[in-house]
Amino acid sequence: MTTDHQSPRSSSTHPWPKHLPLLLIFLITSLLLLLQIQSLRNTFNITSPSAWSSLFTPNSCSLDDRQRLRDSVTFLPLKDLRFSKTPMDGNTWFMSSFNDTRDPGESESLHFPSPASQSRLLCLLGRDASDGSKNHYALAWPDALPRGASVLRGLTFVCDTHYDYDNIWHAMGAVFPFVRWHTRNHCARPARWVLYHWGEVRASVAPWVRALLTAVFIDEPDVQVLADDDGPTCFEEAVVFRHNQGAMSLDAKRAVYDTMRCKARSYCNITRTQTDSVRLTLFLRTGARAFANELDRCAMKVRRPNGMSFCEQVRLMMETDVLVSSHGAQMTNMFFMERNSSVMEFFPRGWLELAGVGQYVFQWLAGGAGMRHEGGWWEPNREKCPETMKDDPAKCFNFYKNGKVGIDEAYVANWTSRVLKNARQYKLERSGESGLGGCECG
Repeated sequence: MTTDHQSPRSSSTHPWPKHLPLLLIFLITSLLLLLQIQSLRNTFNITSPSAWSSLFTPNSCSLDDRQRLRDSVTFLPLKDLRFSKTPMDGNTWFMSSFNDTRDPGESESLHFPSPASQSRLLCLLGRDASDGSKNHYALAWPDALPRGASVLRGLTFVCDTHYDYDNIWHAMGAVFPFVRWHTRNHCARPARWVLYHWGEVRASVAPWVRALLTAVFIDEPDVQVLADDDGPTCFEEAVVFRHNQGAMSLDAKRAVYDTMRCKARSYCNITRTQTDSVRLTLFLRTGARAFANELDRCAMKVRRPNGMSFCEQVRLMMETDVLVSSHGAQMTNMFFMERNSSVMEFFPRGWLELAGVGQYVFQWLAGGAGMRHEGGWWEPNREKCPETMKDDPAKCFNFYKNGKVGIDEAYVANWTSRVLKNARQYKLERSGESGLGGCECG
């Protein structure tokens, strides 16, 4: 009984024989998988990121691979037409496929080659001066450049601006961040400048700005229009600014103005002279926005920038404690004055209501450069905008834009008296200062 009962139990209820095939399949599969993983590990060294990147570095490519990389370079329009109608709304429409890099407190920029560009060079193609969408850009590996490309050695500054390079205020704003980059990068100087306006090629800058750049960078700027008859031009190193001052901090702006002030005085061989008197300069415009009454009964120095050389303007501003001027590009000169100098600004009728934030640019400049903007006078009494234009603010502003600036002599006399009194106090407070020392990147 015992034997009959135990024998069937030992042979029919033990699970091992039933699951043995499944177990063998699992063990063999696991072994094959481990062998495959080890093979991949030995071949690609997957624990090393540098090994992965080397697979995609041109230096490790065969000749055929380099040809494929060269042929894969894609040129895109410098001006992205998707954003052309809203260029001031935060869109990056110049080289729109690239994201900027920025250190805290600095202006946004692009640098090639760099880790952000995966060590690729910037290449440009096209020289159209009226349509930025016909000019193009691309990135390429140094040893897989597009067919027919040439390489320009040294550092290239590439600038795009929404405004222009003929107006000294607009042009200075465009080149402003390059001065900051120069002082922050071991005083590196460009071998050339490549300028764009809405992606359109520009061949020159205003003479005043050219003189300022010569003072800052020692050499006269070499503004080049790239030849593209034989193919694209690539740059050994390129720095691109496309947002003017952008998000630059007040400290950074002030450092740039200090550098430009110091370098301009050095370039013009001008040294600061001490005087106890407060010197007021009336800076006059000719034509648009000129004073209707040029205050010739007031005791002040009266000058017109027309016909004055760059260095004459630098000297005049250094010898000015209070600058009086109607709104205009000539006011850009104010940063050549000493810090804490004062500025009084005048506007034609209609500007306060219709000009928008653009009327405050010299107030911003004064703040950035360490000047005291003492307020403005908006002409209230001259001819009104015609009834036929009143429903169109743009037309109305164009009517007012370049009008004469009249003044209320009693009001202006009172205002000037207060400013002069404050200017005298500021001057006494800084009377012991010796002036600027050696220029940064001097």
